Amino acid sequence: MATDEQYHELRRLIAGLTERVYKLEQLAHIDTTQPDRASAVIPPSGAHSGPKVAPVREPLVIPASAASSRLPEPDLESKIGGHWLNRAGIVTVLIGVSYFFKYAFENQWVGPAGRVLIGLIVGMGVVVCSEYVRRSGYDGFSYSLKAVGIGVLYLSLWASSQFYKLIPNGMAFAAMVGVSAATIALALWEDAEVTAAFGVLGAFITPAALSTGENNAVSLFAYLTLLDFVALILLSRRLWFRIAIGSFVGTVIFYSAWNARFYTGDQFTTALLWVAVFFLVFAAMPFALIRGEREGSSSSASTPIVAVALGNAAAYSFAVWGLVHNLWPDRQIAEAAAALGVLYFVMAYLLGKASFDDVVAETHAAIGVAFLIAAVPLAFDARWITVGWLVEGAALIVVSERTQSQAVRFLGALALLLGTCRVLAVDEIHVKQLLLNERMLVSIVAVAALLVAAASWEKAVSFLIVTMNVVALVALHREIVDASQGVGRNFADSALLMFYGAGLMAFGFFKDSQFLRWQALVLIGATIGKVFLYDTSFMDVGYRVLSFIALGLILLATSFLYQRNWFSKQQ
Repeated sequence: MATDEQYHELRRLIAGLTERVYKLEQLAHIDTTQPDRASAVIPPSGAHSGPKVAPVREPLVIPASAASSRLPEPDLESKIGGHWLNRAGIVTVLIGVSYFFKYAFENQWVGPAGRVLIGLIVGMGVVVCSEYVRRSGYDGFSYSLKAVGIGVLYLSLWASSQFYKLIPNGMAFAAMVGVSAATIALALWEDAEVTAAFGVLGAFITPAALSTGENNAVSLFAYLTLLDFVALILLSRRLWFRIAIGSFVGTVIFYSAWNARFYTGDQFTTALLWVAVFFLVFAAMPFALIRGEREGSSSSASTPIVAVALGNAAAYSFAVWGLVHNLWPDRQIAEAAAALGVLYFVMAYLLGKASFDDVVAETHAAIGVAFLIAAVPLAFDARWITVGWLVEGAALIVVSERTQSQAVRFLGALALLLGTCRVLAVDEIHVKQLLLNERMLVSIVAVAALLVAAASWEKAVSFLIVTMNVVALVALHREIVDASQGVGRNFADSALLMFYGAGLMAFGFFKDSQFLRWQALVLIGATIGKVFLYDTSFMDVGYRVLSFIALGLILLATSFLYQRNWFSKQQ
């Protein structure tokens, strides 16, 4: 008698075997479209063994996981033979055809108009033939033929305008844009990203190929914006991320080339406006993806979306800085950076609310933090730069622990590091009174920020505590330097090390922290070395007496604490 569990277990085994058979059939290119297959009937629970039951014809159900399985990745040999040689063949054919036409033209076999016409006919013919090849199952070779045909079309149209002067520049531009549009339409029809890449690449090459050397900034930037919108539409409809990345790279290259060659001060408003337009178009990329979201799209979008988001923020920052750094005051630039930071926080919130990939939302939040960090040194004076970075760093680390965002944690650590470095090595704040001054206030903020970060960031707590003690010692040493000179300063430094180490040791026993006690031992050891090796040579007898007596009492007290702690553990 078969139980229900046995029955269901057998059904699971049959489903697994069916999936494996399907995969093998796919690898062997075996037709799996038979009308149905026979499968043995498993007696239901409670049925007694008896006469054999005739098999029932059931349709073969292919598991979804099997239907979406992919063929193994090609090895290096297959990549070289099937892909790289293919690309080399495309280039070789184009070069060969170019030499043939060059030879024919030099010998006056065909006139200029005939040459252009031949090129157009050959280009369109190759594209048409590529479709027949694709329908025969040779997709890779079909795309290669398309590349050749589309390339011949672009070359023919370019030659008709730039080389032979048969048609006006504007007509050639419209014709080449038409080729790009037709190529993209063909790509959508056959759902082929590589074909779309041909069309987008040709669209970006067109203004450079037909350039007259004049400054037509508005026309160029409007054209680039149109191409970028096309890339976003393709992304939302087909999830073609490489098209969007290529469009971003092309836009950056064109703007950089224009800026290097044509930009002058009287074009400031035009440049600033169009840079903002480019920035907003690519900032909308994740939202375009959400609008056209399909199953599994957000999970596969992280890497390209993050790459464009980071590149867009960096490119916009450099572009705007290049335009305004000599025109705007630092405070106004800081306000613009802070506004960008707020914008990225809003974007991160909207992406998180839309249940988009957490990595993308966190990246936008991290970019917002980066803009705020950059705004601090522009908006404040030296001491407040340090305070701003310290407070910001501690706050970001606390937030990162709550959100588990690695990017925010990294930026928080960076801000905290920048602030700490300024406290220890950069800031030179001159004071008129001891202890109650701005320098000590900044040091207290640094100690507090490091302590807050240590309380939240468990993995870095040791480093943060050590850094906090270093900052405290440096701050107290600076007060000693201002308060005393010569021999008295040496004694005061020794006293600082002694009493700070003693306090740290007592606190270490109070908290039962071996880590704090080890720090105290290091300080006490440094004090012993200083007193015996340095202070005895340069101090007066009175200071020597005080140093040795104080050090001896601290050593005895430390020994007592260790013995007391040891005995308490033995009881």
